[in-house]
Amino acid sequence: MASWNSIPLEITYETFGWLAFFSWSISFYPQVILNFRRKSVVGLNFDFVLLNLTKHSSYMIYNVCLYFSPVIQRQYFEKYGSGEMIPVAANDVAFSIHAVLLTAITLFQIVIFDRGTQKVSKISVGIVIAVWLIAAICFFIALPSQSWLWLISIFNSIQVFMTVIKYIPQAVMNFARKSTDGFSIGNILLDFVGGLANYAQMAVQSIDQNSWVNFYGNIGKTLLSLVSIFFDIIFMCQHYLLYPAKKATFRSKLEREGKEPLVKSFDETASENV
Repeated sequence: MASWNSIPLEITYETFGWLAFFSWSISFYPQVILNFRRKSVVGLNFDFVLLNLTKHSSYMIYNVCLYFSPVIQRQYFEKYGSGEMIPVAANDVAFSIHAVLLTAITLFQIVIFDRGTQKVSKISVGIVIAVWLIAAICFFIALPSQSWLWLISIFNSIQVFMTVIKYIPQAVMNFARKSTDGFSIGNILLDFVGGLANYAQMAVQSIDQNSWVNFYGNIGKTLLSLVSIFFDIIFMCQHYLLYPAKKATFRSKLEREGKEPLVKSFDETASENV
């Protein structure tokens, strides 16, 4: 296993990693706190939470297995070379575990707090069932040959797929309302900072090792940041450029209706526009 060639670059790597961890991790709390204060989850998209839990669970399986398993690490070195470094850092493991816990808490809030008439869509349930069924089939395929690196790469692909589809409802809802009022831009800014820090961390490792294997050797981490940054830019453009004039109107409406959710579900928005 390769070691660091530069101590300053190693320190920089760790700094960017933990910056990404704290930025991404803190972004989970506003919604949890809001749900607790209102004792209601009305307005929170249940599909987003369900898909997000599957996404972070898959990412946690990948990170934990590659970081702690000597067998999987050996298979990684056999594939990419013994001179390479494992592309998963301690902050990746910490973030994914924390993300699963916070998303599970949010899902528990959906169970115990007022849900109004909102439900999880059959499409999302079907997607989640299909994903875990595929993962189970892949496990039995990998079992005879002990192809564990291939198996966790499947989980890595799952988390990328889930990352792509989980953002779409919010972006479409903003477009339908022609407003981002009630949607926390702070969450997006923290997510954006985390994505940039994640890329910077991988770049520092590549510069130190004079190799870019960690970008395609951990394609899930690479695509995770890429997709997150892409949608963050869309949300920031919607908030600051496309729909700034609508903020005051929607803010007054929410202030008049004390129990109105901060973010309406996509289904509710669509019904209002019929």
